Amino acid sequence: MRLATVRTPEGTRAVRLEGDKHVALGFPDVGALLAHPDWARVAAQANGESHPVLGADFAPVIPHPSKVVCVGHNYSNHIREMGREMPTFPTLFPKFADSLLGAHDDIVKPPETDALDWEVELAVVIGSPVRRATEEQAVAAIAGFTVMNDISMRDWQFRTVEWTQGKIWDSSTPLGPYLVTTDELDGGERPDVTVRTVVDGAVMQEDRTGTLLFDPVHLVRYVSTVIRLNPGDLIATGTPAGVGHARNPKTYLVGGETVVSEILGVGTCRNRVVTGP
Repeated sequence: MRLATVRTPEGTRAVRLEGDKHVALGFPDVGALLAHPDWARVAAQANGESHPVLGADFAPVIPHPSKVVCVGHNYSNHIREMGREMPTFPTLFPKFADSLLGAHDDIVKPPETDALDWEVELAVVIGSPVRRATEEQAVAAIAGFTVMNDISMRDWQFRTVEWTQGKIWDSSTPLGPYLVTTDELDGGERPDVTVRTVVDGAVMQEDRTGTLLFDPVHLVRYVSTVIRLNPGDLIATGTPAGVGHARNPKTYLVGGETVVSEILGVGTCRNRVVTGP
């Protein structure tokens, strides 16, 4: 299944993609749907009002996750381009719900940064509560995957050795458009699919999720050891080589660009960069 949260004049709605239409599922968003203990059956059988896909206004597919855990340094080629050593354990940092954008929303470049950068990432969506997960429990807890562009303010990120302040800017992180359930993807809970970023038609990043150092199941086990994961929580699995900060000369988003972050079989975020307060 492919599930989305769309904006309507009456508020947001969780929907299922059916051909050229979205079918309403009776929940205000996909996060609320996932909180239902039998969400997969409910989503598959719901037959509410339909909305055309063409012109859909996508909200973040999970608008209000209780937590977003991001993983840095998880593709070997990106680790090398950033001049880092291969990690023994996942590098974790948080992001917050207020950072999230819809898949087609504008990215507003904050006036406080001169180093706005792109980072396409496969994001794990949690579908059931889990703590200290075994292998089987971690597999069962993954509802599916979506696309995240972890837009980064590099000048703020590297002010200190801790990255969070460069990663959590308000309304900066496209997420969506769909949650794609694991049965739709080659590899299931460990998908091996192409990820890429294209800026104004030029391919900036391209790799395959099969090369992740720490795969989604491992990450669910690791993160759930530290803190419980709830339905709708997100784990962003890291970005491949090709970020603007690692280029020579460094290349950043200045406004006016169209940034496409896509994961084949999962979806595409397409966002225009605009300047503003």
